Amino acid sequence: MSIEDTPAPESGHPRRRPALAALCLALVVTTIDNTVLNTALPALAEALSASTADLQWINNAYTLVFAAMLITAGSLGARLGHRRALVGGLTVLALASASAALSGSTGQLIAFRALMGLGAAFVMPATLSIIVALFGPRERGRAIAVWSATAGIGIVAGPVTGGLLLDHFAWSSVFWVNVPLVVVALTAALLLVPALPGRRAGRLDIPGLLLSATGLAALVDLVVQGPERGWLSAGTVVEACAAAALLTAFACWELRTAHPMVDVRLFADRTFSVASGILGITFFALFGLLFGYTQYLQLVHGFSPFEAGLGALPFALSMAATAATSDRSTARFGPRNTIAAGLAVMAAGLAGLSFVTAGTPFAVLALTMGAVGAGMGLVMAPASTASMAAVPREKAPMASSVNSVVRELGGALGIAVIGTVVSASYRSHLAAALPGAPARAADDLTSAHLVAAELLPGPAGQLIAAANEAFTAAMDRGTLLCALVALLGSAAALARLRRRPITRTPAGTPAGTPAGTPDQAPARALEKGEVPVPSHGE
Repeated sequence: MSIEDTPAPESGHPRRRPALAALCLALVVTTIDNTVLNTALPALAEALSASTADLQWINNAYTLVFAAMLITAGSLGARLGHRRALVGGLTVLALASASAALSGSTGQLIAFRALMGLGAAFVMPATLSIIVALFGPRERGRAIAVWSATAGIGIVAGPVTGGLLLDHFAWSSVFWVNVPLVVVALTAALLLVPALPGRRAGRLDIPGLLLSATGLAALVDLVVQGPERGWLSAGTVVEACAAAALLTAFACWELRTAHPMVDVRLFADRTFSVASGILGITFFALFGLLFGYTQYLQLVHGFSPFEAGLGALPFALSMAATAATSDRSTARFGPRNTIAAGLAVMAAGLAGLSFVTAGTPFAVLALTMGAVGAGMGLVMAPASTASMAAVPREKAPMASSVNSVVRELGGALGIAVIGTVVSASYRSHLAAALPGAPARAADDLTSAHLVAAELLPGPAGQLIAAANEAFTAAMDRGTLLCALVALLGSAAALARLRRRPITRTPAGTPAGTPAGTPDQAPARALEKGEVPVPSHGE
């Protein structure tokens, strides 16, 4: 049965639930693909003789291309059909993963990681756009809640899978594992997801495509490279000006062209802009926390990569639990109160983590990480649903792409800002605790442990103890900043989100418009089983 045979929008497409399972699997695979590499960086450094700069590019090439191409991929998906975009993205992901596993140099690996980011850019917005197309208003919130909950599975599955593989196999195994996972997701998508024919909305917006891709690439590179180059260095300032100029030109062009790739006027909608911003704030706090927390578990507590991955299990389980039931909280308390409460709980968990010491028991860490995950679970689905409900249904792909870009930028900015704070604080605390420490030990905690391995037992023990304490204190400062950001997000949700956001019909008319008006023609078509496919520029 094709999507054109869909019954009334209240019930949705008959194959919506099997399709949701396939879409969630694709999301998990993409999330694993983005997080599994972190545990393999030390092995990569040894096997490929990779420098610190090489490792950064191996890690960041994916993020750079992924974020830069999200809006373009969403626009092309709307034209070609979202299932085609999903299948194409998964195919590119599988081929790039296999090629990355066979890489013989850091240059090759960086190139294939960038190609993996391109494939993921087509997968991520397609999954949410298809959910919006297949589910009626009554079930859409629950479907997005399930979709958000699966992200928690991917967050923990990536590090755990990577750690387990590296305990038994070479570094290439973290890329080979993606191939069978993607094949399963690809098969499920072909069998379970209905074909969604694209809708051509005038000519392809080539200038908008180029301006958005280059502007976002410059912005992400600025955020990622800023801590290393220095925020006030000439290169950083020039790139900031270039990013601002390109994105301003993009917005001006989209306002003038007859068939825009992104309708920037939608940012004037308070619910859409605030809900999208809250997603960015949430990922800022999460990735800012994880920057120091993973190092803390492996270097301060001495966990193996696999054990460190398991250390994220309380976060993932609590996030999945609250995200899967967040639609009930939203129905009872409203999205504004649910989102604000979720960010407040997240801030409380982060504040608790800002008091950890080098000897804090894992039970305490698990409890506080569980609170962070529970709070995030209450935010993700309601914020995503609120932003999608604030736009006309045919513009859902644009909203989905924008949300993905904001999440990615928030995470990158969290790592950059919190990483800068932690690094500066670490050097300060180490210099105060051990004035005679070797200069290389002040670079980062990993360097301190490597330097200690070259010293006699007595000085080595002093250096490791001082470095661990210094890093823990620095991580506490960074985590406290994350808590403050989450708390500000909670206040913004209470102040700026509507208690009950206005939902819109496929024509973009606020719900409740009297039947029979011209704007209800698409709704009547829906009732006849003719489901319009979301697209850009209409």
